[in-house]
Amino acid sequence: MNFLTKKAAAAALLLAFNISASEFEYSGKIGIEERYFFAGGQYEEQFEHWQTSFSVEPEFTWNWNDGVDSLVFTPFYRFDAQDEQRTHGDIRELFYIHVGDDWEFRAGIRKEFWGVTEFQHLVDVINQTDGVEGFDGEDKLGQQMLNLSLVRDWGIIDLYLLPGFRERTFPGEEGRLRGPLVVDKNNVSYESSAEDKHIDFAARWSHVLGDFDIGSYWFHGTNRDPLLTPAQNGQTLVLRQYYNQMDQLGIDVQATIDDWLWKFESIYRSTKAEDFGAVQAGFEYTYVGVFDSFTDLGLLMEYGWDSRGEAGASAGANVQNDLFLGSRIAFNDMQDSEVLMGFSTDLDHNAFSILVEASRRFGDSFKANLDFRMLQSSEYTDQLYSLKDDDHLQVSLDWYF
Repeated sequence: MNFLTKKAAAAALLLAFNISASEFEYSGKIGIEERYFFAGGQYEEQFEHWQTSFSVEPEFTWNWNDGVDSLVFTPFYRFDAQDEQRTHGDIRELFYIHVGDDWEFRAGIRKEFWGVTEFQHLVDVINQTDGVEGFDGEDKLGQQMLNLSLVRDWGIIDLYLLPGFRERTFPGEEGRLRGPLVVDKNNVSYESSAEDKHIDFAARWSHVLGDFDIGSYWFHGTNRDPLLTPAQNGQTLVLRQYYNQMDQLGIDVQATIDDWLWKFESIYRSTKAEDFGAVQAGFEYTYVGVFDSFTDLGLLMEYGWDSRGEAGASAGANVQNDLFLGSRIAFNDMQDSEVLMGFSTDLDHNAFSILVEASRRFGDSFKANLDFRMLQSSEYTDQLYSLKDDDHLQVSLDWYF
């Protein structure tokens, strides 16, 4: 047996030992979801009222070297009976992590969330939005990345190398919660000659200073928000996606002072076409144990502003001059029952939206969720006008294992 063969055999034995010595865990959820739209479809191809779907999202974790090394795999798949574009699968996460004394290294596909505000997450920029999953933009696609996290006394530095880009998902022509023109998933162009192979970069600093949690970052790469413009697809008018390059600076601050949470997010984005800034800021005040009960009542208010004003709507901005009011009720019971109610209004247009989100566990393995959305506008130029017939109630039941 030569030297290389001996070395390969030793490596195989070491790998076998590590696998046998590793700890394997699995969990996840399987869910059924039912939506009911109170009005019929506003556009000819859309389905009428009921939308049924099933989803599965398992998570597999391997730990070895006493937890110093880990591998996480989280696939996702949804089948939708009405909208074929919403039937889709994704690798939400598939990454390796190594933990050092004052540093961590992660490689693979991950989800990375930044932000502190409730109604809009301005600073969240790493992952692409999974637009067919939900209306609020909180569901994200997995992003390829290399991430080095350095822990210092003066804060945590995160460095990101992001090879590859994910295009946003949109409802199909049968789907609801869309405008009059369908986004063509096959008609995509980029500012960068590397297209979806462009390598993006990001650096973020975060720290806790007394009552303040602070984060700031710089991002350079492909804009996650596509510019949608009309284009011809045969005899059909559709929307074409265009992704430009951008540099973005962001900051998020949350102050916890007694029963108050003060929240602030701001970005400044620079592209060849324009530069602009945006702010989302507000507070949440919590009454602990109202009426001598175990229930906590939170009152929320936020304001969103975009320097582009009404012109920002054509570039994908959902908030230009908007006020958000809400209330959060945490019952603090064995079933983790919670209710979030919110109202938003556009201060420049006669447009508003109402949301109610409620959840409750049943036993150790089941969780029920209820979501209600009302989206109203009487002005044709407002984004919500195209969704004015999409008020809906959504009920889902998830089994956790």
